[in-house]
Amino acid sequence: MIVLDLCCDRDHRFEAWFASGEAFENQLAAGLVTCPHCASHNVRRLPSAPYVQTSSHASPPAAITPTAMAARVIDALRSAAAKSEDVGERFAEEARRIHYGDSEERAIRGKADRAEMIELIEEGIPVLPVPPDKDDLH
Repeated sequence: MIVLDLCCDRDHRFEAWFASGEAFENQLAAGLVTCPHCASHNVRRLPSAPYVQTSSHASPPAAITPTAMAARVIDALRSAAAKSEDVGERFAEEARRIHYGDSEERAIRGKADRAEMIELIEEGIPVLPVPPDKDDLH
């Protein structure tokens, strides 16, 4: 796995994980790489420094397990959700208002049932279910 620094045509910078540089190129050519901020497909790779072993005593970074990677992703999603505005049951309505420019653009979270989520996705509105925090589990 490699982590690449990427940038879209609107200068949104982000990182993405790929199996290899070739895998990135293939996914980019197939239109599968998009900016997480604006959904632009016009994405380019930025220069990044490779891992360089500086002494014979240094060891390379440990390989991350799929379980550890999933835990990191879930923690990152929970952290992002904690920094967003809770709109509660109005989530689908507010997501549409933001998407169509009727409300200020901002990060929101809230509740939506499965049918509402599917409708939002079909309208091209990016949504992502976030697992509840450990303290919220019943």
